[in-house]
Amino acid sequence: MRRGRVDGVARSNVGDVSVPPNPTAPSSSDDEHPSERLRGPVVLRRERRQEVTTTDQRLLDSRGPSDWVHTDPWRVLRIQAEFVEGFGMLAELPRAVTVFGSARTGRDHPEYQLGRQLGAALAKAGFAVVTGGGPGTMEAVNRGCSDAGGLSVGLGIELPFEQGLNPWVDLGVNFRYFFARKTMFIKYAQAFICLPGGFGTLDELFESLTLVQTKKVTKFPVVLFGRDYWGGLYDWLASTVRAGGKVSDKDLELLHLTDDIGDAVSVVQDAYQAWENAH
Repeated sequence: MRRGRVDGVARSNVGDVSVPPNPTAPSSSDDEHPSERLRGPVVLRRERRQEVTTTDQRLLDSRGPSDWVHTDPWRVLRIQAEFVEGFGMLAELPRAVTVFGSARTGRDHPEYQLGRQLGAALAKAGFAVVTGGGPGTMEAVNRGCSDAGGLSVGLGIELPFEQGLNPWVDLGVNFRYFFARKTMFIKYAQAFICLPGGFGTLDELFESLTLVQTKKVTKFPVVLFGRDYWGGLYDWLASTVRAGGKVSDKDLELLHLTDDIGDAVSVVQDAYQAWENAH
């Protein structure tokens, strides 16, 4: 509704109804150029601009309660930061193989020596290795790769036990959240090789199989290294799970069981070549 102003009295264009002037209304000059204060991208005018501190001052001067660092919104930011850090660190990783295995394998155990040999063989074939970065078999694979001149990557996890990245990790990052770490294991690898391991290795094995089975990842071999260790699990999958119709013959073919390092590396190379040909 347009309004005119006659002799200091605002008038409506509808009829002859007079509206008395508002003594608190800004003058026309204030309307055109009102005083304002900026709070970052926010513009504050008139009574809204009466702030005695700045955002920087409140940030730097205030301590206050610390409960907010344990709230879900803050956790979301931490999760986001883990993905950003992981993607940024690994974006230029060359072709790589993720190797899983036990953190509890001693350095004098035959599986430790096997891990070193596997890490070296993968490095010589032109692959970086990615492990959980911990001790035991993971350390062995990182060590073998690093000693052979390959790129040795470790993705650690915050745990109440089994500490820190091993000394043979050349490029490493620690995660708070398993799901962020698992994404990095998958996103930047062309294959999985599972050495003998416990619950963590089993978890990673079946998650990778599920992703391949559901075609969330493609051209992605999963190698079980060690027939004596993995043979019973494979037989159970074939005789019970497949026999019960819970998985198909094609699903079971996603697993490659071997005792030979050369065979494992060949499976990885063939799958990578197939992936390259498809892209």
